[in-house]
Amino acid sequence: MAKAVVRLAWPVLVAQLAVIASGVLDTVMAGRYSAVDLAAVGIGASVYFSVFIGLMGVVQALSPIAAQLFGGKQLERIGEETRQTVWLALGLAVLGVLVLAFPEPFLRLSSAPPEVEARTRAYLQGIAWALPAMLLFRVFFALTTAVSRPRAVMAINLVYLAAKIPLNALFIYGALGAPELGGPGCAVATAIASWLIFALAWIYCAKHPFYAPFRIFGRWSWPHLPILWSHLKLGVPIGLAFFVEVTSFTFMALFLARLGAATSAGHQIASNVTAVLYMFGLAIGNATAVLTAQAIGAGNPREARYTGLTSIGIMFAISACTGVAIFFTAHHIVFLYTRDPAVQAIAIPLLAYIAFFQLFDTSQVVIVNALRGYKIAFIPMLVYTVALWGIGLGGGYALGLDRLEAANALGLATPMGAAGFWLAGVASLVVAAAILFAYFMHVSLRHENALA
Repeated sequence: MAKAVVRLAWPVLVAQLAVIASGVLDTVMAGRYSAVDLAAVGIGASVYFSVFIGLMGVVQALSPIAAQLFGGKQLERIGEETRQTVWLALGLAVLGVLVLAFPEPFLRLSSAPPEVEARTRAYLQGIAWALPAMLLFRVFFALTTAVSRPRAVMAINLVYLAAKIPLNALFIYGALGAPELGGPGCAVATAIASWLIFALAWIYCAKHPFYAPFRIFGRWSWPHLPILWSHLKLGVPIGLAFFVEVTSFTFMALFLARLGAATSAGHQIASNVTAVLYMFGLAIGNATAVLTAQAIGAGNPREARYTGLTSIGIMFAISACTGVAIFFTAHHIVFLYTRDPAVQAIAIPLLAYIAFFQLFDTSQVVIVNALRGYKIAFIPMLVYTVALWGIGLGGGYALGLDRLEAANALGLATPMGAAGFWLAGVASLVVAAAILFAYFMHVSLRHENALA
């Protein structure tokens, strides 16, 4: 079982790292153009990602649905579920494009200088054209991983990364007759690359014989409300859970911006390390959801439970080793990011928290995905909301910024700053992981006993 998890997880990991590398590429190339454009890309990318991740989560509901059907050999139903998800993605794309095309609420919240605000608006209006393509690509992503063929997703995401390099150069700096757009050029490049991989994905799906039994292109389907409703019941909680995760980091960064550039920079280093490590949990979690759902669809709840427990154990072991490595190499890791002594003084202690944070962060994401394999998403979403927003953000604010009672109650002379937020984050994830693991045991045993 461990081999099956790893076999499905590593291509997804490479695919996700390609997406992260694309964001790093935008940051580096926009930063070389100007500081204003770098700031605009940073703000714009945060807004776009918050919108995209929530909508993507709704589309991602196809994965456990299709995986259960695949496990149960109901292949033609996979085609119908896929067609309905395409309709859902198109509807969500309209909503998302409107939000990005008229971004004034986000711009007011950022309180950015006028020149940064203007560039951010141009960036968001440009990247709005990418959203429909990316949501439709995520339909392919969900389908293809659900039927245990993640290498296709990996290959296409690597094409996306390769395409972004020349496209960024063309539209940021202006070359070969292309307009010199600066930071907003990243958005144009992203839009073009997104439509490219959308086309590649669905051409591959139409031509490859593996997908023929699903008959995805074998008939036309209008939107079917009962199927769409079943997707929304599962997908909306998944999307909201993603949204809670993303915004908990977004608000943490906004709160810590009050403490100055060095604190923000130190926090950004810690967040970046966490994001890379989170990809491992996300990859193993995706594999866990697929294998668990396939086992449920095949009528084998014992195997589904074993898959979940095996994956959780694998992830916990990997994260424990990673945590030890981070704890003892924090100075060297931070040195790779910055030579600024003030930033180093803040970032190095934060990595001690990251060593524990990522242990529970990656473990809980595997547990959540195991539950999604059972088509369960509402309870995990509630747990996320209470733990990450309530304990994580609320506790972080009290420990990190509150100058009244919270710090004194714990014997602290002054608020803890960034460390307070990360300490509260660790506490929130310990609580979330414990509750979700107990719930997974309850759900998996209930399914197993139902067929006993």
